Amino acid sequence: MRELALDPARFLSQFYISFWIPTAVLTAALALKLPTIIRLWRDPLLRAVGGLLLLACAVFVFCTPSTIHRVNRLTGVPNFSAPWCYSLITAMSASGLLLIVTWRNGLSGRSAATRRAVRWVVSVYSGVIVALWALFLPADAPVERIHDLDTYYAGTPFMREEILLYLCAHATACLVASRLIWNWAHTEGPDAFLRWGLRLLGAGYGLNIVFNGAKLTAVGARWSGHDLDWLSTDLAPPIASLSAILVAAGFILPHAGQYLYDRWRVRLAHRELRPLYQLMRTVSGDSVPFVLHSTPELRLTRRETFVRDVLLPLTRYLDTDLATRSYDAARALGHPAERARALAAATAVLDAIEHRRRTPQPPDSVTGPDPTNLLGDIAPVSRALRRPEEIEAVRARARERVPSARERGLGQPLSDARENQQRPRQWVR
Repeated sequence: MRELALDPARFLSQFYISFWIPTAVLTAALALKLPTIIRLWRDPLLRAVGGLLLLACAVFVFCTPSTIHRVNRLTGVPNFSAPWCYSLITAMSASGLLLIVTWRNGLSGRSAATRRAVRWVVSVYSGVIVALWALFLPADAPVERIHDLDTYYAGTPFMREEILLYLCAHATACLVASRLIWNWAHTEGPDAFLRWGLRLLGAGYGLNIVFNGAKLTAVGARWSGHDLDWLSTDLAPPIASLSAILVAAGFILPHAGQYLYDRWRVRLAHRELRPLYQLMRTVSGDSVPFVLHSTPELRLTRRETFVRDVLLPLTRYLDTDLATRSYDAARALGHPAERARALAAATAVLDAIEHRRRTPQPPDSVTGPDPTNLLGDIAPVSRALRRPEEIEAVRARARERVPSARERGLGQPLSDARENQQRPRQWVR
């Protein structure tokens, strides 16, 4: 362990992250967004996302040592990959800035200042890419360097300026992007998923700043006659890999997270309706037909429609007096108002089902209460049906009070009619 501490290169080799890991993460992010990008190609935000992810994948594909060697051998130029990789990194930096500007301002924020910022980024970084190739042409770099080109040629004319130019361009983009992300994350606009995505992006761009600091320090050490090559060859690569993973996750989370959350809410709502759905099946003797390829949203809609269609005729059998007393009983048992309303409604629905079985056809003169709120609040009623012991406790407590008009065999409540006229029907809102 002491030897590792004295040899930073050997120590950092223990934390090596293959470039193919961030490549796989970035490719997955691009694959998730690609259908939407193709479908909505005119959206500048989606184009910026696609461009950044594509360039980031290209960077990690072409900056791997094996690919660097293949490109050099294919072109016949010992270090042809140097300006090529530097250009990809510079283009990726510019694409990140364009994405953040477009993402933050949106379609409605395409002001003159935003358009000027976009033109400035495109023109400046295009000029940087042209300068990188212009500096490489007169440079004398005959020895192929796959792992340590930045430090090996740090003192070579033209190569020295090229290395410094790409590092400064990348560092500037990361600093500006980090500042924009920091300001955006501390506004009131972002939702939870976007805020966490911005935090991951901020962490990724922060690591990019560390990457540039390590590279520049190693190059500066070469200029002063010192050897800190391990900062460039052993520390910077794993930092770049981790940064790419965080940036990819930052772009994935706001979109995939919201999508998965919406799907989870639909499935949860579908599952919560199961007790009431099963109860309505016993009433109607029918069920929702199973469709193999139906979406979760469609299954939820069909279940809700079925429950309401069966529940609507039952409203003629509902005893609102019993519902009111059940609400008071639930409150007396310590349930909060929302829960008490759901328990009272569930008790009234169960009583209506029993009454319907005893009297299949109610008299024509009997009209049930307004079912609007009950039909709109089927989810709380269904959740209440999951706790039959609570419903039985509420029912038993309600029976201890004055019997309802139905229990006395009357058409309307008598002794407490005036009170019930003034009391709101607690099983509805």
